[in-house]
Amino acid sequence: MPTVSMTVNGQAVTGEVEGRTLLVQFLREQLSLTGTHVGCDTSQCGACVVNVDGESVKSCSMLALQADGAEVTTIEGLASNGSLHPMQEAFREHHGLQCGFCTPGMVMSAVDLLKKNPNPDEGEIREWLEGNICRCTGYHNIVKAIQSAAASMRG
Repeated sequence: MPTVSMTVNGQAVTGEVEGRTLLVQFLREQLSLTGTHVGCDTSQCGACVVNVDGESVKSCSMLALQADGAEVTTIEGLASNGSLHPMQEAFREHHGLQCGFCTPGMVMSAVDLLKKNPNPDEGEIREWLEGNICRCTGYHNIVKAIQSAAASMRG
């Protein structure tokens, strides 16, 4: 079996994978990083979003071998020194979740959005999240959380 090596949440990792192993499977099954969720198996819901080399990616649509040599950040890698990332804190503070299943993908997508656009308006946030499905909320609190995180991260 081929070997894949990458940096995940700041740690170098290596593992043997079948050629058809998806990145989400590698993260969940071999690295036990279960914060990255599988919701649809069709790349529609966004629950599996992680950042690969600084870009948000649906990890159910990427082979683990395609991430060979990459820098991968999962929801578990956002917090540092026991403190939540500002986006995680904003989701908590503004109740941008209900069941929480979609939350890791929403947070990871929103972090990427704010890297590209540190001051998005409501329409830009909603457009960016089109690939992330939440079955519980009306997205209102999610948008509020992202706006709050944007303000916090701008200083």
